[in-house]
Amino acid sequence: MPSFVFTYRLTRGYTRTAESAEAWRSWSDSMDGHVADIGKPGLDVAALGNCGPGTQLGGYSLINAADLDEALALAKDCPSLTRDGGVEVAQLGEVPPRAGAGDQSR
Repeated sequence: MPSFVFTYRLTRGYTRTAESAEAWRSWSDSMDGHVADIGKPGLDVAALGNCGPGTQLGGYSLINAADLDEALALAKDCPSLTRDGGVEVAQLGEVPPRAGAGDQSR
């Protein structure tokens, strides 16, 4: 099954509260069986390039889903969407080995 990364975009100055923490836990629990790595929230943040006006990285999760449509269906209830933020969804691919990096044990 393919893996997807969800990256959470939060408004600058977003403050975590007990209520928001419960919303994140509840949403994560609703994806039972699809969460490969619940991920971690972002604490100190910085950005390079254009990462969207007024937002900052809020954290990430690794999700298993059949395809992008299923991953998007899982992401649609992300708590950041109700707090003026967003969620970016990307299918993860494999990094090909370097040319000539075959079996080194011979």
